Amino acid sequence: MGSSFGGINTALTSLYAQRRGLDVTGQNIANANTEGYTRQRVQMQSQVGSLSPAMYAKTDGLGTGVAVSDVQRLRDEYLENRGRTEHGASSYLAAQSASYTAIEDAFAEPSDTALAAQLRDMWGGWNDVSNNPQLSAPRSALIQQSATVADQLNAAQDSLSRQWSQDRTQMSAYVDDVNVTAGSIAQLNDSIIMANASGLTVNELEDRRDLLAMKLAELTGATAAKRENGGMDVFIGGSTLVTGTTVREIDVTGAKRLQDQLSGADPVRLVWKDEPSSTIQAGGKMGASMDTMTTIIPGLSGDLTSVTDNLINSVNAKHRDGFSVDGSTGLDFFGRNPDGSVTVLIKDPDKVAVAGASGTLDNSVADAIADIGDAADGPDREYQSMIGRLGVSSQGSTRRAEIQAVVTEQIDAAREGESGVNLDEEMTNLLTYQRGYEAASRVLTTIDSMLDQLINRTGLVGR
Repeated sequence: MGSSFGGINTALTSLYAQRRGLDVTGQNIANANTEGYTRQRVQMQSQVGSLSPAMYAKTDGLGTGVAVSDVQRLRDEYLENRGRTEHGASSYLAAQSASYTAIEDAFAEPSDTALAAQLRDMWGGWNDVSNNPQLSAPRSALIQQSATVADQLNAAQDSLSRQWSQDRTQMSAYVDDVNVTAGSIAQLNDSIIMANASGLTVNELEDRRDLLAMKLAELTGATAAKRENGGMDVFIGGSTLVTGTTVREIDVTGAKRLQDQLSGADPVRLVWKDEPSSTIQAGGKMGASMDTMTTIIPGLSGDLTSVTDNLINSVNAKHRDGFSVDGSTGLDFFGRNPDGSVTVLIKDPDKVAVAGASGTLDNSVADAIADIGDAADGPDREYQSMIGRLGVSSQGSTRRAEIQAVVTEQIDAAREGESGVNLDEEMTNLLTYQRGYEAASRVLTTIDSMLDQLINRTGLVGR
């Protein structure tokens, strides 16, 4: 009798276990398209009878059924750490490539309206003046062409300044996002640690936390490590951003404009709020943005300034020694406004220096200035070298970003294969647990029939 009732309990534990398996499988199917969800599996464990028999408490040595010991979260921590690393590298290279593309769009080379073409037109204007020194029209056209070159130089510098300011604004937004995300991870750590201590399942909370950790990896190149109590520590550049329930916030300080960055008085920096003197070496999108603001754009701005100075100095040196139609001499052709922008100082066509001596139209000065365009150390060659270096850097960045994207996709495929929901597999599990549930129900029915025979029919022979 006791053994029969024990059989009922065994079948009942199976019903509970198979139903838990059905519930978990249904959860997997329901979240097949949920971002960051990790598939789960029930871990079943056989229950054993008492191993300490007493006079009136003996067992036959058989088990007492099955129990769900754990609902396992099928995620490989090595692949997750590798995924965060690769996503951080991919985000860095993609953001850097996008910055280079924006800069190339600003210069728009090669183009009929870009600076290189405008310089060629200006030197052609000096040739026209040299060929017709007595005419005013070529000199008027030259002034307009030169003004266009000055505007193009100013526009290029303004474009670099605007892109720098956009990156600076974006960096402030990134900082706020990082601090909020880090705070969310700390809150999840608190919930997970307490739930683990109580023996509760925290799989969905860990999914949310891993999703936030991946976001930080893409923003800052952050890495993460789990503790034995279930908490997660997050690091940026080797320093702790989140440890347990504690968050160390970051901040961006320094220059607000490209001009301030170029002055070097207070360059832009990513720092810890509690230690402003300590600079953070971030990766990901923020690392790319910092490199753009501190190296790429300032470098190009300096190169463009060098081209501008070369143009101003080379033209002015020859123009000052020349004589104009009205006899003027010692005049600069180009100059700078108080804000540093380039301008054409000569507004009157009769002030344009043409000859090497007063009262003559020997066109030697105009001809010498026209030759600057072909000089090996002239502004044109310097500008071409600058654009060439920009193109090589941009192409290299794009190629590295494409290669890294392939690596990241491969890691993501491995992560998805480990933790993603496979609907075919889940349907198989669904049928398996369903058959297990039906079999346990059949055991209960059989035991019920046996007990009915034993209790209600024993001793009724012959009636």
